[in-house]
Amino acid sequence: MELSRSGTKMASLSGLRLIMDDIATTTGSATGTEWLNLGIGNPAAIPKVMDTWQRMTTEALVTSFGDVSCRYGPSRGLPELVDAIADYFNKRYGWSIEPRNIVVGPGSQMLCFIAAALFTGAGATRDTRLVLPMTPDYTGYQGLSLTPGGITGVEPVLHLQGDRSFRYLFDLPSLEGLTDIGLMLLSSPSNPAGRCASHDEIQRLVAAAHSHDVPLVVDNAYGAPFPAIGGPSTAPVRDEHVINVFSLSKAGLPGERLGFAIADEQHIDPIVSFLSNSALHAPQLVQSTLTHALRSDVLDTLVASVIGPFYDERRKFVESLLAETLPEDIAWHLHASEGGMFCWVWVNEEWFDDLRLYEALKRRGVFVVPGRHFFTDAEPSQGLGRHAQQCFRISITPDPDTIAAGVQIIAATLDDMRAEGVGTSR
Repeated sequence: MELSRSGTKMASLSGLRLIMDDIATTTGSATGTEWLNLGIGNPAAIPKVMDTWQRMTTEALVTSFGDVSCRYGPSRGLPELVDAIADYFNKRYGWSIEPRNIVVGPGSQMLCFIAAALFTGAGATRDTRLVLPMTPDYTGYQGLSLTPGGITGVEPVLHLQGDRSFRYLFDLPSLEGLTDIGLMLLSSPSNPAGRCASHDEIQRLVAAAHSHDVPLVVDNAYGAPFPAIGGPSTAPVRDEHVINVFSLSKAGLPGERLGFAIADEQHIDPIVSFLSNSALHAPQLVQSTLTHALRSDVLDTLVASVIGPFYDERRKFVESLLAETLPEDIAWHLHASEGGMFCWVWVNEEWFDDLRLYEALKRRGVFVVPGRHFFTDAEPSQGLGRHAQQCFRISITPDPDTIAAGVQIIAATLDDMRAEGVGTSR
């Protein structure tokens, strides 16, 4: 059997996929180790959120099962859900979208994949790439292109804020200077850094999309209007060049794989056709559940009274824990976060390496995610040196005892790595 070039690309294991397989293999074996998984990307199991979704799904099962689970449906999405999405966003943001501006898909990541397949790659007049306007960004994006080398990213500008905090800034001149853009894509709040793009920054990216005449996909999986994790989030921007993608995953239903996109018809129609030719349509029982959640105030209430406060409190706990526990005499910095489910740590020491940390922690029963997997291989160097190998991601969704125990081991491991690095340099 011989795979095609695109087949070889898609059959390869990404860095994060290898780590997830590592976690599954290790924790599934009879090692006797009590594993502390701080690399998990799953949203927290919040009882009230789970109970609410279970109740609404049960109601959909009783009232809609025959119509939605025992029949095929339209590729755009259930008409009642598409109408509910239009009504919800028009009322909340003053938009004037219609069903033709909406498509429901089997997860937001699949919708991003479809957009990448439609708007990047070999074209009639030129070849184009998927461009991440700022890295680091969601590592899953690096599997979206069917073309080897079809994804590139723009390195950020590092901005130190005090002794322990830093922030990534967009390098917009470098982005605007690229000539082979077919599609731009970013998450906001971002995974892993939790950075929210401001309204002005989004407008600059929109201007770049107009200049290159390409779509800008904004992945709102952690942002407004739901789940709006981590404080005030920038409202989504409606523009003829913007494809806004939304997800139900971080609002409590990651396993149901439901997302939707809102954009002009010129972008939505090809996505609907792609779905027809591939998956036919998204799962429909959960579509019925979401319809009820949007028609009532259930989802907004969950976000405002449960999901938002939970992650806000948990983030403060983890950030305080890191400040109290990580060695004071090591140059570590925490990215200033406005949202998301992670803490992003940069260890600015010559002896530090993210994969060495990963292996050392694994030997001690702790998992984190190495930072290099959130940067692309093809991005142009702007003088950041080894920064991509000096970061790691910690999830804030495990229970506090697990996080506290894991952070203690991370601190001890950093001390050991420093001692080994200093000894080697001498």
